[in-house]
Amino acid sequence: MAHQSPLYLGFDLSTQQLKCLAVTSDLKVVYEAVFDFDADATGFDIKKGVLTNEAEREVYAPVAMWLQAIDAVLRELQTKGMDFDRVRGISGAGQQHGSVYWNTEGEKALLNLHRDKTLEGQLDHAFSYPYSPNWQDSSTQEQCDAFDKYLGDETQLALNTGSKAHHRFTGPQILRFRTKHPEEYKKTSRISLVSSFLCSIFLGKIAPIDISDICGMNLWDIKAGKYNEKLMTLASGSSDTSDLEHKLGHVHEDGGGSFGNISTYFVERYGFNSNCSIVPFTGDNPSTILALPLRPLDAMVSLGTSTTFLMSTPHYKPEPPVHFFNHPTTAGLYMFMLCYKNGGLAREVVRDSLPPPSPGHQSSDKWSEFNHIAANTSPLGVDSPSSPLKMALYFPRPEIVPNVRQGTYRFTYSREGSLSSCESPWNLPHDDCRAIVESQLLSLRLRSRHIVASPSPNPENLPPQPRRIYLVGGGSQNAAIAQLVGEILGGVEGVYRLDIGGNACALGSAYKAVWAVERSPGETFEELIGERWTEEEFVEKVADGYQKELYKTYGKGVEGLEAVETEVLKKQAADVVKAGTSGAGQIK
Repeated sequence: MAHQSPLYLGFDLSTQQLKCLAVTSDLKVVYEAVFDFDADATGFDIKKGVLTNEAEREVYAPVAMWLQAIDAVLRELQTKGMDFDRVRGISGAGQQHGSVYWNTEGEKALLNLHRDKTLEGQLDHAFSYPYSPNWQDSSTQEQCDAFDKYLGDETQLALNTGSKAHHRFTGPQILRFRTKHPEEYKKTSRISLVSSFLCSIFLGKIAPIDISDICGMNLWDIKAGKYNEKLMTLASGSSDTSDLEHKLGHVHEDGGGSFGNISTYFVERYGFNSNCSIVPFTGDNPSTILALPLRPLDAMVSLGTSTTFLMSTPHYKPEPPVHFFNHPTTAGLYMFMLCYKNGGLAREVVRDSLPPPSPGHQSSDKWSEFNHIAANTSPLGVDSPSSPLKMALYFPRPEIVPNVRQGTYRFTYSREGSLSSCESPWNLPHDDCRAIVESQLLSLRLRSRHIVASPSPNPENLPPQPRRIYLVGGGSQNAAIAQLVGEILGGVEGVYRLDIGGNACALGSAYKAVWAVERSPGETFEELIGERWTEEEFVEKVADGYQKELYKTYGKGVEGLEAVETEVLKKQAADVVKAGTSGAGQIK
């Protein structure tokens, strides 16, 4: 009978929320629950899901808050009538790079959870350090410099680990944690990523890190398939890396292989089936690409708190500005990624700078006003054929790519290629509405130009660009942004929105659970999900893609953005030399 059909859960532990989706074998979403940290958590003085130490540029989250969220989400699903006995598999995702530090008592506590007590109440003393560094953290410039130099330069680091050093990456974070909190580090028995932490809770013991999320640490040699001894020596401070290897644990290579059955705590407290399989949890970005069966040259743009560009590729072409990870389910494939700290939050800053709509104005709120202005401003703010291009960078937090200090940097760029920092041509704050979206998308186009390709066959002689662009995340609902995505990035077949785009990460996790439990021997994720995934049910075309003249116009914009970044980095380097410091901060 239908009501006895199996269910699969997908979790997403993001910066601001814990989400859970329940899907059926045929990929239909039947239950959903969300715990918003700012709105729902009690006992934590957080803002947008995190705590901030501006003096040291630290951004971090209390681990106990996540424990509170897990129980709350399960209670909500229970209230909605979900029968946990039907759940055959669980997978999930966590914000990438964040680390959780367990003590020996934590490992024991996981094995002895009591059904009548909450997770938060039983695991409050399970951690040697009560906080997890967030991906927005930029406190590790000194450690990043050390990582970039340790194998020769940042290019060599990228070739080995898939990425150059970044503030948020776990290796530099562990190095800083070890030196700043030596006593807590000594008391650390195990180190989890956020994904494997969440998995550990459901498994009832420390779960292995998965083969994709491990690539966000600057510690894993992707081609060799093992920890890089030199980088482990740097992070651990010892030529004997066995202690750090024990803390990190085994890396699980089969994205669909079960870690075992669910902890008895959840069986007894919520009524889960004791045979429910715990499938490897992965990072939020790898999980997002599992929300649909991507084809070659398809791209996903995740418009959440961060802005992320994702593609699946069989080619390993790492270079410092981009990221390569092992694919979370399919051996032989890699995930290409661009990730920016200043995504949705930066757009919100511009939105909030707009004056209140006047009475009787057609826009009833600031987002509507933002969209109206962005859609009706000329490309690159050009008022006439002879006008310069208006180019800017918007970084309320220090940025990752490029490694630029926080601030807003406005310029004009002439047709002849000269750059001016004079703001007088700008009509503020209105010009910022289109310019911030253009700036974010032009950066994606600039840095993906060596990964994308022209379609084959190519009778119309189209330039290199994605075949389709799929939008996911909260910003995917914004029609003005979707319009600009097509104008700037192209898309031979257009721009599409995943119907459940705001929950794409949790959806990808749920699909992973379905595949892991129901796959036939040798059946790939793409094969199983591709057979069950009906495009018309999940995807909607929301904007035109490639438009020849606009694409050409924005080619000049790519040139201008590159010039702006070069100038800002030059100014930053000069300020660093002058001040005798390095790293992300505030240009004066």
